[in-house]
Amino acid sequence: MRDIVLLACNDCKRRNYSTTKNKRKSTGRLEFKKYCRFCRSHTVHRESK
Repeated sequence: MRDIVLLACNDCKRRNYSTTKNKRKSTGRLEFKKYCRFCRSHTVHRESK
């Protein structure tokens, strides 16, 4: 039931991280504050298609 999703930076829109999520429990988009090596700072990363 877990699907692999990609996390993209909100500032530069690059896909930096991959993670898994449970589709039954979390129906919305995941959002984490993670380090972006292209922006060189901690930015919000949101689940992308």
